[in-house]
Amino acid sequence: MVIFAIILLALLFFATEPVPVDVTAIGVMVTLMLVQPVSELFVSLGLLGAPIVFFESYPGDALSGFANTATLTVLAMFILSEGVQRTGIIQLLGAKIASFTGDDELKQLGATVGVVSPISGFINNTAAVAILLPMVTDLAERGNTSPSKLLLPLSYASMFGGMLTLIGTSTNILASDVYSRITGEAAISMFQFTHLGVVVMVVGTIYLLTVGRRLTPARIEPRRDLTEEFEMAEYLTEVVVREDSPVVGQQVQTALVETDFDVDLLQLIRGDSVFLEPLGPKEIQVGDVFTVRTDRDTLVELLDVEGLDLVPVTVTEDELELADEGQNLVEIVVAPGSSLVGETLTSASFRQRYNATVLALRRGGELIRRRMDNLPLRVGDTLLIQGTASSIERLDNNRNFIVAQEIERHDYRESKIPVAVGIVAGVVALAALDFVPIVVSALMGALAMVATKCLRPPELYDAVQWDVIFLLAGVIPLGIAMETSGAAALLAELVVMSGTVLPLLGVLGVFYFVTALLTNIISNNASVVLMIPVAIEAATTLGARPFSFVLAVMFAASTAFMTPVGYQTNLFVYGPGGYKFTDYIRVGGPLQLVLGIVTTLGVAYFFPLT
Repeated sequence: MVIFAIILLALLFFATEPVPVDVTAIGVMVTLMLVQPVSELFVSLGLLGAPIVFFESYPGDALSGFANTATLTVLAMFILSEGVQRTGIIQLLGAKIASFTGDDELKQLGATVGVVSPISGFINNTAAVAILLPMVTDLAERGNTSPSKLLLPLSYASMFGGMLTLIGTSTNILASDVYSRITGEAAISMFQFTHLGVVVMVVGTIYLLTVGRRLTPARIEPRRDLTEEFEMAEYLTEVVVREDSPVVGQQVQTALVETDFDVDLLQLIRGDSVFLEPLGPKEIQVGDVFTVRTDRDTLVELLDVEGLDLVPVTVTEDELELADEGQNLVEIVVAPGSSLVGETLTSASFRQRYNATVLALRRGGELIRRRMDNLPLRVGDTLLIQGTASSIERLDNNRNFIVAQEIERHDYRESKIPVAVGIVAGVVALAALDFVPIVVSALMGALAMVATKCLRPPELYDAVQWDVIFLLAGVIPLGIAMETSGAAALLAELVVMSGTVLPLLGVLGVFYFVTALLTNIISNNASVVLMIPVAIEAATTLGARPFSFVLAVMFAASTAFMTPVGYQTNLFVYGPGGYKFTDYIRVGGPLQLVLGIVTTLGVAYFFPLT
């Protein structure tokens, strides 16, 4: 009863996210650790007959998630993915793809799916989407295609591509560890389920190129100008300082920035010179022209109070990029684990910290272009940013964001491409040959990335998505507690009851679809921890092979197609694609059903149930 109460509360927090999922996971771990001492106190007070004990070794088992092989393997894989990314090989690949696809949407879609799927089998699929998202949006722009037609398939293809190998996603690694710990069998090997993964990938690719292509909406029109895409015509304008203006001789900071007006100064045009941030210290002169972001009502009041006149021009992306060579206007996506999640632009001091101005915010299909300063930011929010070329490059290097367009980078280590690729190949080969466990080969590879200077030592810590690591460390003890408390056995009994009316294949399908539905609501890693103990218990009771049931759960937990919150990659594309929540159900629902049937039949064919 206690463990079910904790699970229900955890599910509620995972689904509604009042706090980030990694914080919820740590909260679950702490709660589990408190149960034993609190129950012992109740026993001493005569309120309970016996203490409630979840862990044989207390508190060691409760903290074991931090030393777990799955946690450490995932940590090492983040480092390996970063080492590959720093070489710029993916960007070079993108440039070659663009020259091949041209303006043919089907070719663009085929190239997107065909590239991300195999890549996701060998580097973390979340990292693969983060790297490829700028390439895909640029591919759409060059080919005059709506980015919405490509970005959702990018996310979906990365998910079923992650099922090609053990290291494709953290879910596979965690599933292997839980399976090995409960059954005492050897951990799942590198390519043990690859043939099933290939079938799923082929079927998924065919769906995305045919039915999925028709169902995927073009939420964002093909564009050449970001100001048009964000419908900024009514919010961007230029004003000129009159001779009788009271702000003449004052600093920009005092006269125009530190005011109650909802207005952002984007650039100052003085004669033939154009200036970007920092504008604050500059002294205002007669005839200065400022490019500003504000709404019409505020503009009328600003013109009247500050002695400014309207300049009758249309402010375009080209106009905003006069001041500096390079890209000054880009979209950035708030990444999972970003320190800005829950913060506002004001509380985060965004403009001062990043030396850039937010012109608009897109949350799915919703555009926000006024009063943004006090709006709490969420994962997947897309911000239209204006800043200097150097500021944009710093944002591109910042782990808090994903810049949604390709920008010129000067820090790629292209000479290290063969080395980085060789290290990843070595990690895979050592694990596949069973020379050393995957955790050892992955940690060796992480060390080799630094030793060969593919990565610098400080970059190791930036490479790791610490929210995923803490999530794993927090939910692993929950799986242990489910086993020791008998909760897994009780749930398995309920599922086994369906075996009286369903064949064994039907029970396998039940596990797949229950896990898939759960994963679309909560974290994929939490789904694995909750469902694999139940699947193993049910399979044992039915006289079936636990491994087959574990595979069904593992594949289902990595294919959350029906909601933007079910998987991190879905959130990555939510803002840049301008999608609505229902788009995921419309495109992902049929895909979930098709792959559910294919996976269930594939498991039964390749890995007999008895």
